[in-house]
Amino acid sequence: MSLTQDTVNQTAHLARIYLKPEELATISQQLKGILDFIDKLKELDVTEVQPTSHILPVHDIVRTDELRTSLPVEQALKNAPHKRDAFFGVPKVIE
Repeated sequence: MSLTQDTVNQTAHLARIYLKPEELATISQQLKGILDFIDKLKELDVTEVQPTSHILPVHDIVRTDELRTSLPVEQALKNAPHKRDAFFGVPKVIE
């Protein structure tokens, strides 16, 4: 794929990123390398490859729910700077 420094500079401008001339040259070469690699990948025959959502097996590591007693209201509100009945008191933020 053709990628010029002008294209990279215009894209950086649209993204509101200021690039110094040496950064522009470096990033242009890096992006060109990435796009060339993608072009190589497009040449591969993947018709027999099953699609995957992840390259590694994913295991569920979430623990099971267990019924436990909750913290008593008095203990939960013990150090609260402001209380209102059985709730934390907070300043109004809606105008």
